Amino acid sequence: MKAAWYEKQGEAREVLVFGEMDEPFPGKGEVRLKIAFSGVNPGDVKKRRDSFGIGMPYPRVIPHSDGAGVVDMVGERVSSKWLKKRVWCHGAQSYRPFGTAAEFTVVPLEKIAELPDSTSFEAGATLGIPGLTAHRAVHIAGKIKNKTVLVQGGAGAVGACAVQLAHRAGARVLATCRSENDFDKAFRAGADKVLLTGNDLAENIKIMAPEGIDHIVEVAFAANIKTNVEVLNQGGSLAAYATNSPEPQIPFWEMVFKNINVFFVGSDDIPADMKVEATEDINQALKKGWKGLEVSEIIPLEKIAEAHELVETPKKSGRVIVKI
Repeated sequence: MKAAWYEKQGEAREVLVFGEMDEPFPGKGEVRLKIAFSGVNPGDVKKRRDSFGIGMPYPRVIPHSDGAGVVDMVGERVSSKWLKKRVWCHGAQSYRPFGTAAEFTVVPLEKIAELPDSTSFEAGATLGIPGLTAHRAVHIAGKIKNKTVLVQGGAGAVGACAVQLAHRAGARVLATCRSENDFDKAFRAGADKVLLTGNDLAENIKIMAPEGIDHIVEVAFAANIKTNVEVLNQGGSLAAYATNSPEPQIPFWEMVFKNINVFFVGSDDIPADMKVEATEDINQALKKGWKGLEVSEIIPLEKIAEAHELVETPKKSGRVIVKI
């Protein structure tokens, strides 16, 4: 089969290889997917560059955790009803060596979800990491129905998913964007109000939500922590999945006096039952009309290095996917 891989870490054009390798076959509890499109996430790029300092976890890595395609083979103890099903997958390369940047990939059954007929393979390939991260960040502190939720970075991949999922769960949703050009994306995802980030953000949030914020989904923990603490209600909560600085300072006593709950969300280690709940809620949103995330670039597999570079240095907003 055709595949892309790396056997050492570094810059995309220096380490990514496109070629032929043996097809994988499913084992007990596994399915094989014929991949149509493979999603590229920032985490895939960081693994390749060794941004986390973990090193090569396996001698050879086929990158990318997200993808969409058709089940073409099932392993022992997997119902044949899955054969020929359109599906999207998540976590294909989480604690595993071979992801979705290949014609075929094998994953445990629990890492796939049926793709609604109304949703394209292209859109399906973008759902995994952003969708599961967003769902966990939205719901980790408890029920949000009739509460006010702020999504920082509401036009990004996780942010747009979070806006949609919070909206579907019955929250009043405020979103922030770095550019007014991105406002429409946040509104399309379901935001009730959209604000421009800046020095007066806290005051503008208070104007838009005088009752205060109950829960925040955060993309830049270090940069926004002071603003977030200022606008959160007593006993409010914050779920952060990314930060602009790995060693942030926090206004500790203000957080203590407000009894603020802080959660950190990493998509690989979300509890298994929560992942199932997330895929179900995401699929319900798709069936009810949500179009999913916008795809900006579709790159052929043989040019996978270009896809990684577009994630590292985006030329336009939207998701980058690889056509297999």
